[in-house]
Amino acid sequence: MEQSRLLIAIVLSLVIFLAWQFFFAPPPSEQQPAKKAEAPVVEKQQPVQEKKDQAKPYSPASDQAGVSTPSEAPVAEPSTARVITVQTPLYEAQISENGAAIFSFLLKNYRERVAADSPLKQVLTNDKAHGIGHLGFSGKSVRGLDKAVYSTDLIGDELKVDTSSRDLTFTWRSPEGVVIEKTYRFNLDSYVIGLNVTLKNGSGRVIQDRLFVSLNGKTPSDKRMYAFQGPSALINDELKQIKIKKLEDQNNFDGQIKWLSIQSRYFMSGLIPDQLEEARMHLALPSDKVVMAQYQQPEKSIPPGNQYTYPYRFYIGPKKISYLKNVGNNLEKLVDFGWFDFIARPCLWLLNVFYSIIPNYGIAIIILTILVKALLWPLGQKSYKSMSEMKKLQPLMKEIREKYKDDKQRMNQEVMGLYKTYKINPLGGCLPMVVQLPVFFALYRMLYQAIELRHAPFFLWIDDLSAPDRLFRFGFSIPFMEPPYGIPVLTVIMGASMLLQQKMSPPMGDATQAKMMMFMPIIFTVIFINFSSGLVLYWLVNNIISIAQQYYTQKKYA
Repeated sequence: MEQSRLLIAIVLSLVIFLAWQFFFAPPPSEQQPAKKAEAPVVEKQQPVQEKKDQAKPYSPASDQAGVSTPSEAPVAEPSTARVITVQTPLYEAQISENGAAIFSFLLKNYRERVAADSPLKQVLTNDKAHGIGHLGFSGKSVRGLDKAVYSTDLIGDELKVDTSSRDLTFTWRSPEGVVIEKTYRFNLDSYVIGLNVTLKNGSGRVIQDRLFVSLNGKTPSDKRMYAFQGPSALINDELKQIKIKKLEDQNNFDGQIKWLSIQSRYFMSGLIPDQLEEARMHLALPSDKVVMAQYQQPEKSIPPGNQYTYPYRFYIGPKKISYLKNVGNNLEKLVDFGWFDFIARPCLWLLNVFYSIIPNYGIAIIILTILVKALLWPLGQKSYKSMSEMKKLQPLMKEIREKYKDDKQRMNQEVMGLYKTYKINPLGGCLPMVVQLPVFFALYRMLYQAIELRHAPFFLWIDDLSAPDRLFRFGFSIPFMEPPYGIPVLTVIMGASMLLQQKMSPPMGDATQAKMMMFMPIIFTVIFINFSSGLVLYWLVNNIISIAQQYYTQKKYA
Protein backbone atom coordinates (compact mmCIF):
# COMPACT_ATOMS: atom_id res chain seq x y z
CA MET A 1 0.00 0.00 0.00
CA GLU A 2 2.78 2.43 0.97
CA GLN A 3 4.66 1.64 -2.24
CA SER A 4 1.68 2.26 -4.47
CA ARG A 5 0.84 5.54 -2.75
CA LEU A 6 4.39 6.82 -2.97
CA LEU A 7 4.64 5.78 -6.61
CA ILE A 8 1.40 7.59 -7.41
CA ALA A 9 2.64 10.66 -5.52
CA ILE A 10 5.86 10.68 -7.57
CA VAL A 11 4.05 10.28 -10.87
CA LEU A 12 1.46 12.92 -9.96
CA SER A 13 4.20 15.37 -9.01
CA LEU A 14 5.77 14.81 -12.42
CA VAL A 15 2.40 15.26 -14.11
CA ILE A 16 1.77 18.53 -12.25
CA PHE A 17 5.27 19.78 -13.14
CA LEU A 18 4.89 18.90 -16.82
CA ALA A 19 1.26 20.04 -16.99
CA TRP A 20 2.33 23.46 -15.74
CA GLN A 21 4.82 23.63 -18.60
CA PHE A 22 2.19 22.45 -21.09
CA PHE A 23 -0.55 24.86 -20.11
CA PHE A 24 1.46 27.91 -19.05
CA ALA A 25 4.75 27.90 -20.98
CA PRO A 26 4.99 30.09 -24.12
CA PRO A 27 4.46 28.39 -27.48
CA PRO A 28 7.84 27.14 -28.77
CA SER A 29 7.02 28.50 -32.21
CA GLU A 30 7.33 32.03 -30.84
CA GLN A 31 10.93 31.47 -29.81
CA GLN A 32 12.56 29.61 -32.69
CA PRO A 33 15.37 31.27 -34.57
CA ALA A 34 17.97 29.57 -36.89
CA LYS A 35 21.42 28.25 -36.35
CA LYS A 36 24.64 28.21 -38.33
CA ALA A 37 28.28 27.75 -37.47
CA GLU A 38 29.57 30.95 -35.95
CA ALA A 39 32.81 32.54 -34.91
CA PRO A 40 33.48 32.32 -31.16
CA VAL A 41 34.04 35.15 -28.78
CA VAL A 42 37.79 34.82 -28.63
CA GLU A 43 38.56 38.00 -26.78
CA LYS A 44 39.01 37.07 -23.13
CA GLN A 45 37.86 39.91 -20.89
CA GLN A 46 39.25 40.49 -17.43
CA PRO A 47 36.93 40.57 -14.43
CA VAL A 48 35.69 43.95 -13.36
CA GLN A 49 38.13 45.89 -11.21
CA GLU A 50 37.36 48.30 -8.43
CA LYS A 51 38.67 51.61 -9.71
CA LYS A 52 38.19 55.23 -8.74
CA ASP A 53 39.24 57.61 -11.52
CA GLN A 54 39.42 61.31 -10.85
CA ALA A 55 38.26 64.02 -13.21
CA LYS A 56 40.98 65.22 -15.61
CA PRO A 57 41.60 68.75 -16.86
CA TYR A 58 39.76 69.78 -20.01
CA SER A 59 40.25 72.84 -22.19
CA PRO A 60 37.26 73.77 -24.38
CA ALA A 61 39.63 75.55 -26.77
CA SER A 62 41.36 72.24 -27.55
CA ASP A 63 38.10 70.51 -28.46
CA GLN A 64 37.72 70.68 -32.20
CA ALA A 65 34.14 69.52 -32.38
CA GLY A 66 33.29 71.96 -35.13
CA VAL A 67 31.75 74.49 -32.75
CA SER A 68 33.68 77.68 -31.96
CA THR A 69 31.57 78.93 -29.08
CA PRO A 70 28.57 77.52 -27.22
CA SER A 71 26.34 80.31 -28.56
CA GLU A 72 27.11 79.24 -32.12
CA ALA A 73 26.23 75.59 -31.56
CA PRO A 74 23.79 74.42 -34.23
CA VAL A 75 20.58 72.85 -33.03
CA ALA A 76 20.01 69.64 -35.00
CA GLU A 77 16.56 68.15 -35.40
CA PRO A 78 15.89 64.44 -34.84
CA SER A 79 14.57 64.18 -38.39
CA THR A 80 18.03 65.06 -39.75
CA ALA A 81 19.83 62.39 -37.71
CA ARG A 82 21.72 59.85 -39.77
CA VAL A 83 21.61 56.12 -39.23
CA ILE A 84 25.03 54.46 -39.20
CA THR A 85 25.21 50.77 -40.14
CA VAL A 86 28.03 48.69 -38.65
CA GLN A 87 28.95 45.44 -40.40
CA THR A 88 30.98 42.65 -38.77
CA PRO A 89 31.16 38.93 -39.61
CA LEU A 90 28.82 38.24 -36.67
CA TYR A 91 26.19 40.97 -36.85
CA GLU A 92 24.77 44.07 -38.51
CA ALA A 93 24.10 46.92 -36.06
CA GLN A 94 22.37 50.22 -36.68
CA ILE A 95 23.02 53.35 -34.63
CA SER A 96 20.96 56.51 -34.87
CA GLU A 97 22.62 59.88 -34.33
CA ASN A 98 19.45 60.68 -32.40
CA GLY A 99 20.79 59.62 -29.00
CA ALA A 100 23.76 57.74 -30.54
CA ALA A 101 22.06 54.49 -29.44
CA ILE A 102 22.09 51.03 -31.03
CA PHE A 103 18.49 50.25 -31.96
CA SER A 104 18.89 47.33 -34.38
CA PHE A 105 21.11 44.26 -34.01
CA LEU A 106 20.78 41.46 -36.56
CA LEU A 107 22.71 38.24 -35.89
CA LYS A 108 24.16 36.83 -39.09
CA ASN A 109 24.48 33.28 -37.72
CA TYR A 110 20.89 33.03 -36.41
CA ARG A 111 17.51 33.43 -38.05
CA GLU A 112 14.01 34.10 -36.76
CA ARG A 113 12.72 30.71 -37.95
CA VAL A 114 14.26 27.47 -39.14
CA ALA A 115 13.64 28.12 -42.85
CA ALA A 116 16.76 29.04 -44.81
CA ASP A 117 15.08 32.15 -46.23
CA SER A 118 13.90 33.37 -42.83
CA PRO A 119 15.01 36.90 -41.78
CA LEU A 120 18.07 37.29 -39.57
CA LYS A 121 17.41 37.24 -35.83
CA GLN A 122 16.68 40.70 -34.41
CA VAL A 123 17.81 40.93 -30.79
CA LEU A 124 16.73 44.52 -30.07
CA THR A 125 13.48 46.44 -30.45
CA ASN A 126 14.33 47.92 -33.89
CA ASP A 127 12.87 51.17 -32.56
CA LYS A 128 15.08 54.28 -32.66
CA ALA A 129 13.44 55.67 -29.54
CA HIS A 130 14.24 52.52 -27.53
CA GLY A 131 17.80 51.64 -28.36
CA ILE A 132 20.76 50.55 -26.25
CA GLY A 133 23.13 53.20 -24.95
CA HIS A 134 20.85 56.20 -24.38
CA LEU A 135 22.39 58.54 -21.79
CA GLY A 136 20.91 60.81 -19.16
CA PHE A 137 21.38 62.28 -15.71
CA SER A 138 19.05 61.48 -12.83
CA GLY A 139 18.93 65.15 -11.84
CA LYS A 140 18.80 66.37 -15.46
CA SER A 141 21.83 68.56 -14.81
CA VAL A 142 22.83 68.72 -18.50
CA ARG A 143 20.05 70.52 -20.35
CA GLY A 144 18.98 69.04 -23.68
CA LEU A 145 20.74 65.68 -23.26
CA ASP A 146 17.45 63.75 -23.39
CA LYS A 147 16.88 65.06 -26.95
CA ALA A 148 20.51 65.13 -28.07
CA VAL A 149 21.33 64.55 -31.74
CA TYR A 150 24.99 63.56 -31.98
CA SER A 151 27.36 63.96 -34.90
CA THR A 152 30.19 61.80 -36.16
CA ASP A 153 33.01 62.44 -38.62
CA LEU A 154 32.46 59.07 -40.33
CA ILE A 155 32.42 59.49 -44.11
CA GLY A 156 29.35 57.74 -45.41
CA ASP A 157 26.72 55.83 -43.45
CA GLU A 158 28.44 52.45 -43.08
CA LEU A 159 31.33 51.21 -40.95
CA LYS A 160 32.79 47.86 -41.98
CA VAL A 161 34.84 46.03 -39.35
CA ASP A 162 37.40 44.12 -41.40
CA THR A 163 40.30 44.40 -38.95
CA SER A 164 40.57 43.37 -35.31
CA SER A 165 38.53 46.36 -34.10
CA ARG A 166 37.15 49.73 -35.23
CA ASP A 167 36.13 52.76 -33.17
CA LEU A 168 33.20 55.06 -33.88
CA THR A 169 32.83 58.33 -31.92
CA PHE A 170 29.67 60.41 -31.57
CA THR A 171 29.83 63.95 -30.18
CA TRP A 172 27.22 66.32 -28.81
CA ARG A 173 27.64 69.79 -27.30
CA SER A 174 25.05 71.35 -25.02
CA PRO A 175 24.07 75.05 -25.36
CA GLU A 176 26.17 75.87 -22.27
CA GLY A 177 29.31 74.10 -23.51
CA VAL A 178 29.10 70.61 -21.99
CA VAL A 179 30.49 68.08 -24.49
CA ILE A 180 29.46 64.41 -24.46
CA GLU A 181 31.52 61.92 -26.44
CA LYS A 182 30.41 58.33 -26.95
CA THR A 183 33.04 56.06 -28.46
CA TYR A 184 31.94 52.57 -29.50
CA ARG A 185 34.52 49.87 -30.19
CA PHE A 186 33.40 47.06 -32.50
CA ASN A 187 35.40 43.83 -32.62
CA LEU A 188 35.86 41.56 -35.61
CA ASP A 189 35.07 38.25 -33.90
CA SER A 190 33.14 39.11 -30.74
CA TYR A 191 29.65 40.07 -29.62
CA VAL A 192 31.26 42.42 -27.10
CA ILE A 193 31.03 46.15 -27.91
CA GLY A 194 33.05 48.66 -25.92
CA LEU A 195 31.60 52.04 -24.94
CA ASN A 196 33.50 54.94 -23.41
CA VAL A 197 31.36 57.90 -22.36
CA THR A 198 33.39 61.08 -21.81
CA LEU A 199 31.85 64.17 -20.24
CA LYS A 200 33.82 67.40 -20.83
CA ASN A 201 32.63 70.22 -18.64
CA GLY A 202 33.08 73.38 -20.68
CA SER A 203 30.39 75.19 -18.73
CA GLY A 204 30.96 77.60 -15.87
CA ARG A 205 29.44 75.41 -13.16
CA VAL A 206 30.06 72.14 -11.35
CA ILE A 207 28.16 69.14 -12.74
CA GLN A 208 27.19 66.92 -9.82
CA ASP A 209 24.79 64.18 -10.78
CA ARG A 210 24.26 60.47 -11.47
CA LEU A 211 24.87 59.46 -15.10
CA PHE A 212 22.79 56.57 -16.38
CA VAL A 213 23.06 54.32 -19.43
CA SER A 214 19.93 52.54 -20.65
CA LEU A 215 19.20 49.10 -22.01
CA ASN A 216 15.90 48.61 -23.79
CA GLY A 217 14.49 45.25 -24.79
CA LYS A 218 11.31 43.45 -25.68
CA THR A 219 8.96 42.47 -22.88
CA PRO A 220 8.25 38.72 -22.78
CA SER A 221 5.43 37.83 -25.15
CA ASP A 222 4.02 35.47 -22.54
CA LYS A 223 4.37 36.18 -18.81
CA ARG A 224 3.90 32.50 -17.98
CA MET A 225 7.17 31.22 -19.42
CA TYR A 226 9.09 28.48 -17.65
CA ALA A 227 12.68 29.66 -18.23
CA PHE A 228 13.21 33.21 -17.00
CA GLN A 229 12.87 36.09 -19.47
CA GLY A 230 13.17 39.79 -18.71
CA PRO A 231 15.56 42.04 -16.76
CA SER A 232 18.23 40.51 -14.55
CA ALA A 233 21.49 41.58 -12.89
CA LEU A 234 24.37 40.33 -10.78
CA ILE A 235 24.29 42.53 -7.67
CA ASN A 236 26.67 41.87 -4.78
CA ASP A 237 27.44 38.53 -6.50
CA GLU A 238 23.77 37.51 -6.23
CA LEU A 239 21.68 36.83 -9.32
CA LYS A 240 18.56 39.01 -9.44
CA GLN A 241 15.78 38.05 -11.84
CA ILE A 242 12.91 40.53 -11.81
CA LYS A 243 9.55 39.52 -13.20
CA ILE A 244 7.76 42.22 -15.15
CA LYS A 245 4.67 42.00 -12.95
CA LYS A 246 6.83 42.72 -9.88
CA LEU A 247 8.10 46.10 -11.12
CA GLU A 248 5.27 47.93 -9.38
CA ASP A 249 6.53 46.58 -6.05
CA GLN A 250 10.21 47.39 -6.60
CA ASN A 251 12.08 48.92 -9.51
CA ASN A 252 15.34 50.14 -7.90
CA PHE A 253 18.13 47.75 -6.93
CA ASP A 254 21.32 49.04 -5.27
CA GLY A 255 24.71 47.42 -4.77
CA GLN A 256 27.88 46.50 -6.60
CA ILE A 257 26.56 45.64 -10.05
CA LYS A 258 28.79 43.48 -12.24
CA TRP A 259 26.29 43.44 -15.08
CA LEU A 260 22.64 43.96 -15.94
CA SER A 261 20.71 42.53 -18.85
CA ILE A 262 17.44 41.99 -20.63
CA GLN A 263 17.11 38.41 -21.81
CA SER A 264 14.81 36.19 -23.82
CA ARG A 265 14.85 32.40 -23.94
CA TYR A 266 17.94 32.23 -26.14
CA PHE A 267 19.31 35.78 -26.56
CA MET A 268 20.25 38.78 -24.45
CA SER A 269 21.58 42.31 -24.36
CA GLY A 270 23.75 43.20 -21.39
CA LEU A 271 25.67 46.15 -19.96
CA ILE A 272 28.95 45.50 -18.12
CA PRO A 273 30.54 48.44 -16.24
CA ASP A 274 34.34 48.31 -16.22
CA GLN A 275 34.50 49.89 -12.76
CA LEU A 276 33.01 48.08 -9.79
CA GLU A 277 31.14 50.68 -7.74
CA GLU A 278 28.06 51.03 -5.59
CA ALA A 279 25.50 51.71 -8.29
CA ARG A 280 21.79 51.33 -9.00
CA MET A 281 19.70 49.41 -11.50
CA HIS A 282 16.44 51.21 -12.29
CA LEU A 283 13.71 49.38 -14.19
CA ALA A 284 10.73 50.81 -16.05
CA LEU A 285 8.20 49.99 -18.76
CA PRO A 286 8.24 52.75 -21.42
CA SER A 287 5.49 50.84 -23.27
CA ASP A 288 3.68 47.51 -23.17
CA LYS A 289 6.24 46.01 -25.54
CA VAL A 290 9.44 47.53 -24.13
CA VAL A 291 11.23 47.05 -20.81
CA MET A 292 14.04 49.43 -19.82
CA ALA A 293 16.96 48.76 -17.47
CA GLN A 294 19.17 51.69 -16.46
CA TYR A 295 22.62 51.46 -14.95
CA GLN A 296 22.93 54.52 -12.73
CA GLN A 297 26.42 55.56 -11.70
CA PRO A 298 27.06 56.88 -8.19
CA GLU A 299 26.96 60.65 -8.02
CA LYS A 300 30.13 62.31 -9.29
CA SER A 301 31.32 65.91 -9.20
CA ILE A 302 32.98 67.30 -12.33
CA PRO A 303 34.24 70.91 -11.89
CA PRO A 304 34.38 73.39 -14.79
CA GLY A 305 37.34 72.75 -17.06
CA ASN A 306 37.47 69.02 -16.19
CA GLN A 307 36.46 65.83 -17.93
CA TYR A 308 35.55 62.33 -16.80
CA THR A 309 35.33 59.02 -18.71
CA TYR A 310 32.88 56.23 -17.86
CA PRO A 311 33.95 52.87 -19.42
CA TYR A 312 31.41 50.14 -20.25
CA ARG A 313 30.97 47.10 -22.42
CA PHE A 314 27.87 45.67 -24.06
CA TYR A 315 27.23 42.04 -24.87
CA ILE A 316 24.48 41.56 -27.45
CA GLY A 317 23.98 38.06 -28.77
CA PRO A 318 23.29 34.40 -27.95
CA LYS A 319 23.13 33.06 -24.38
CA LYS A 320 25.86 30.53 -24.99
CA ILE A 321 27.76 29.78 -21.80
CA SER A 322 31.18 29.48 -23.45
CA TYR A 323 30.77 32.96 -24.98
CA LEU A 324 29.53 34.52 -21.76
CA LYS A 325 32.50 33.15 -19.81
CA ASN A 326 34.86 34.91 -22.21
CA VAL A 327 33.23 38.24 -21.42
CA GLY A 328 34.15 37.98 -17.74
CA ASN A 329 32.35 39.52 -14.75
CA ASN A 330 30.58 36.17 -14.15
CA LEU A 331 28.23 36.92 -17.04
CA GLU A 332 27.69 33.16 -17.48
CA LYS A 333 25.60 33.22 -14.30
CA LEU A 334 22.86 34.79 -16.41
CA VAL A 335 22.07 31.30 -17.74
CA ASP A 336 20.21 29.81 -14.80
CA PHE A 337 19.03 26.19 -14.83
CA GLY A 338 17.23 26.41 -11.50
CA TRP A 339 17.73 24.39 -8.33
CA PHE A 340 19.76 21.71 -10.05
CA ASP A 341 22.03 24.04 -12.01
CA PHE A 342 25.07 22.15 -10.67
CA ILE A 343 23.83 19.04 -12.51
CA ALA A 344 22.60 20.78 -15.67
CA ARG A 345 25.87 22.61 -16.49
CA PRO A 346 28.06 19.48 -16.63
CA CYS A 347 25.36 17.80 -18.73
CA LEU A 348 25.41 20.70 -21.21
CA TRP A 349 29.20 20.52 -21.33
CA LEU A 350 29.02 16.80 -22.08
CA LEU A 351 26.36 17.43 -24.74
CA ASN A 352 28.75 19.78 -26.55
CA VAL A 353 31.64 17.30 -26.19
CA PHE A 354 29.55 14.59 -27.85
CA TYR A 355 28.49 17.05 -30.56
CA SER A 356 32.14 17.87 -31.29
CA ILE A 357 32.69 14.16 -32.01
CA ILE A 358 29.41 13.47 -33.86
CA PRO A 359 27.98 16.78 -35.15
CA ASN A 360 24.33 15.99 -34.55
CA TYR A 361 22.68 17.21 -31.35
CA GLY A 362 20.01 14.52 -31.58
CA ILE A 363 22.66 11.82 -31.41
CA ALA A 364 24.43 13.81 -28.68
CA ILE A 365 21.19 13.73 -26.63
CA ILE A 366 20.95 9.96 -27.11
CA ILE A 367 24.55 9.43 -25.97
CA LEU A 368 24.04 11.73 -22.98
CA THR A 369 20.88 9.86 -21.99
CA ILE A 370 22.69 6.51 -22.21
CA LEU A 371 25.53 7.87 -20.07
CA VAL A 372 23.15 9.19 -17.42
CA LYS A 373 21.25 5.90 -17.33
CA ALA A 374 24.56 4.03 -16.99
CA LEU A 375 25.51 6.14 -13.98
CA LEU A 376 22.08 5.56 -12.43
CA TRP A 377 22.00 1.88 -13.38
CA PRO A 378 22.55 0.58 -9.82
CA LEU A 379 19.62 2.64 -8.53
CA GLY A 380 17.41 1.40 -11.35
CA GLN A 381 18.53 -2.15 -10.74
CA LYS A 382 17.56 -1.91 -7.10
CA SER A 383 14.19 -0.42 -8.01
CA TYR A 384 13.34 -3.05 -10.62
CA LYS A 385 14.55 -5.85 -8.36
CA SER A 386 12.17 -4.65 -5.66
CA MET A 387 9.34 -4.47 -8.21
CA SER A 388 10.12 -8.01 -9.37
CA GLU A 389 9.95 -9.31 -5.80
CA MET A 390 6.72 -7.43 -5.24
CA LYS A 391 5.30 -9.03 -8.34
CA LYS A 392 5.94 -12.49 -6.84
CA LEU A 393 3.90 -11.56 -3.77
CA GLN A 394 0.87 -10.40 -5.73
CA PRO A 395 -1.08 -13.74 -5.42
CA LEU A 396 -0.50 -13.81 -1.62
CA MET A 397 -1.44 -10.14 -1.28
CA LYS A 398 -4.58 -10.76 -3.30
CA GLU A 399 -5.62 -13.53 -0.91
CA ILE A 400 -5.03 -11.26 2.11
CA ARG A 401 -7.12 -8.46 0.60
CA GLU A 402 -9.98 -10.80 -0.18
CA LYS A 403 -9.81 -12.43 3.25
CA TYR A 404 -9.73 -9.16 5.22
CA LYS A 405 -11.60 -6.89 2.84
CA ASP A 406 -13.90 -5.77 5.65
CA ASP A 407 -11.07 -5.10 8.11
CA LYS A 408 -8.62 -2.57 6.65
CA GLN A 409 -6.47 -2.45 9.78
CA ARG A 410 -6.00 -6.24 9.88
CA MET A 411 -5.38 -6.24 6.12
CA ASN A 412 -2.52 -3.73 6.48
CA GLN A 413 -1.05 -5.69 9.39
CA GLU A 414 -1.04 -8.91 7.37
CA VAL A 415 0.48 -7.18 4.31
CA MET A 416 3.27 -5.68 6.43
CA GLY A 417 3.85 -9.10 7.98
CA LEU A 418 4.18 -10.54 4.48
CA TYR A 419 6.83 -7.91 3.65
CA LYS A 420 8.69 -8.80 6.84
CA THR A 421 8.55 -12.54 6.19
CA TYR A 422 10.00 -12.23 2.70
CA LYS A 423 12.36 -9.37 3.72
CA ILE A 424 11.00 -6.94 1.15
CA ASN A 425 11.05 -3.17 1.58
CA PRO A 426 7.75 -1.85 0.20
CA LEU A 427 9.45 1.47 -0.64
CA GLY A 428 12.43 -0.17 -2.32
CA GLY A 429 11.01 0.32 -5.80
CA CYS A 430 10.14 4.00 -5.30
CA LEU A 431 13.01 5.57 -3.35
CA PRO A 432 15.53 5.10 -6.20
CA MET A 433 13.06 6.94 -8.45
CA VAL A 434 12.99 9.85 -6.00
CA VAL A 435 16.80 10.06 -6.11
CA GLN A 436 16.68 10.26 -9.92
CA LEU A 437 14.19 13.15 -9.99
CA PRO A 438 16.85 15.91 -9.61
CA VAL A 439 18.64 14.53 -12.68
CA PHE A 440 15.39 14.60 -14.65
CA PHE A 441 14.59 18.18 -13.67
CA ALA A 442 18.16 19.31 -14.44
CA LEU A 443 18.10 17.73 -17.89
CA TYR A 444 14.64 19.13 -18.50
CA ARG A 445 15.78 22.70 -17.80
CA MET A 446 19.02 22.28 -19.71
CA LEU A 447 17.40 20.87 -22.85
CA TYR A 448 14.69 23.54 -22.73
CA GLN A 449 17.11 26.49 -22.49
CA ALA A 450 20.22 25.33 -24.38
CA ILE A 451 20.68 27.56 -27.42
CA GLU A 452 22.70 24.74 -28.97
CA LEU A 453 19.42 22.93 -29.73
CA ARG A 454 17.81 25.95 -31.36
CA HIS A 455 17.19 25.06 -35.02
CA ALA A 456 19.50 22.05 -34.65
CA PRO A 457 18.33 19.24 -36.99
CA PHE A 458 18.13 15.59 -36.01
CA PHE A 459 16.94 13.49 -38.94
CA LEU A 460 14.13 13.28 -41.53
CA TRP A 461 11.26 15.58 -40.53
CA ILE A 462 12.83 16.69 -37.23
CA ASP A 463 14.69 19.79 -38.40
CA ASP A 464 14.58 21.72 -35.11
CA LEU A 465 15.22 20.05 -31.75
CA SER A 466 13.91 23.13 -29.94
CA ALA A 467 10.48 22.83 -31.59
CA PRO A 468 7.76 20.14 -31.35
CA ASP A 469 8.06 17.33 -33.89
CA ARG A 470 5.40 17.44 -36.57
CA LEU A 471 5.19 15.08 -39.52
CA PHE A 472 3.17 16.69 -42.32
CA ARG A 473 1.21 19.89 -41.79
CA PHE A 474 -2.57 20.07 -41.36
CA GLY A 475 -4.74 23.02 -42.26
CA PHE A 476 -7.00 22.45 -39.28
CA SER A 477 -6.49 22.69 -35.52
CA ILE A 478 -6.11 19.68 -33.22
CA PRO A 479 -7.24 19.72 -29.57
CA PHE A 480 -4.41 20.30 -27.07
CA MET A 481 -1.94 20.87 -29.91
CA GLU A 482 -0.32 24.23 -30.60
CA PRO A 483 0.51 25.25 -34.18
CA PRO A 484 1.93 24.06 -36.43
CA TYR A 485 -0.49 21.14 -36.59
CA GLY A 486 0.79 17.74 -37.68
CA ILE A 487 1.49 14.19 -36.51
CA PRO A 488 3.70 14.18 -33.37
CA VAL A 489 5.36 10.88 -34.27
CA LEU A 490 8.11 11.00 -31.64
CA THR A 491 5.62 11.87 -28.92
CA VAL A 492 3.26 9.04 -29.86
CA ILE A 493 6.14 6.53 -29.78
CA MET A 494 7.16 7.92 -26.40
CA GLY A 495 3.62 7.42 -25.08
CA ALA A 496 3.63 3.83 -26.37
CA SER A 497 6.93 3.16 -24.57
CA MET A 498 5.41 4.46 -21.32
CA LEU A 499 2.40 2.18 -21.80
CA LEU A 500 4.67 -0.83 -22.32
CA GLN A 501 6.68 0.08 -19.23
CA GLN A 502 3.47 0.38 -17.25
CA LYS A 503 2.37 -3.10 -18.38
CA MET A 504 5.67 -4.54 -17.17
CA SER A 505 5.31 -3.08 -13.68
CA PRO A 506 3.55 -5.01 -10.89
CA PRO A 507 -0.17 -4.17 -10.70
CA MET A 508 -1.49 -1.90 -8.00
CA GLY A 509 -3.38 -3.51 -5.17
CA ASP A 510 -6.20 -1.00 -5.32
CA ALA A 511 -8.30 -1.09 -8.50
CA THR A 512 -8.82 2.69 -8.55
CA GLN A 513 -5.08 3.32 -8.23
CA ALA A 514 -4.40 0.79 -10.97
CA LYS A 515 -6.77 2.54 -13.37
CA MET A 516 -5.19 5.88 -12.50
CA MET A 517 -1.73 4.56 -13.33
CA MET A 518 -2.94 3.18 -16.67
CA PHE A 519 -4.05 6.68 -17.67
CA MET A 520 -0.60 8.13 -16.98
CA PRO A 521 0.88 7.32 -20.42
CA ILE A 522 -2.06 9.10 -22.08
CA ILE A 523 -1.68 12.13 -19.83
CA PHE A 524 2.07 12.31 -20.46
CA THR A 525 1.53 12.02 -24.22
CA VAL A 526 -0.91 14.94 -24.20
CA ILE A 527 1.46 17.04 -22.09
CA PHE A 528 4.51 16.25 -24.24
CA ILE A 529 2.69 16.97 -27.49
CA ASN A 530 3.92 20.59 -27.46
CA PHE A 531 7.35 19.99 -25.93
CA SER A 532 10.49 20.46 -27.98
CA SER A 533 11.53 17.34 -29.86
CA GLY A 534 14.86 17.35 -27.99
CA LEU A 535 13.04 16.85 -24.68
CA VAL A 536 10.79 14.16 -26.14
CA LEU A 537 13.81 12.38 -27.59
CA TYR A 538 15.49 12.34 -24.19
CA TRP A 539 12.37 10.92 -22.51
CA LEU A 540 11.87 8.30 -25.24
CA VAL A 541 15.46 7.02 -25.09
CA ASN A 542 15.27 7.02 -21.29
CA ASN A 543 12.09 4.89 -21.46
CA ILE A 544 13.60 2.42 -23.93
CA ILE A 545 16.66 1.87 -21.74
CA SER A 546 14.44 1.55 -18.65
CA ILE A 547 12.30 -1.08 -20.40
CA ALA A 548 15.42 -3.07 -21.33
CA GLN A 549 16.76 -2.84 -17.78
CA GLN A 550 13.41 -3.81 -16.28
CA TYR A 551 13.09 -6.80 -18.63
CA TYR A 552 16.64 -7.92 -17.81
CA THR A 553 16.05 -7.62 -14.06
CA GLN A 554 12.75 -9.49 -14.12
CA LYS A 555 14.32 -12.34 -16.08
CA LYS A 556 17.27 -12.44 -13.70
CA TYR A 557 15.15 -12.60 -10.54
CA ALA A 558 12.23 -14.58 -11.95
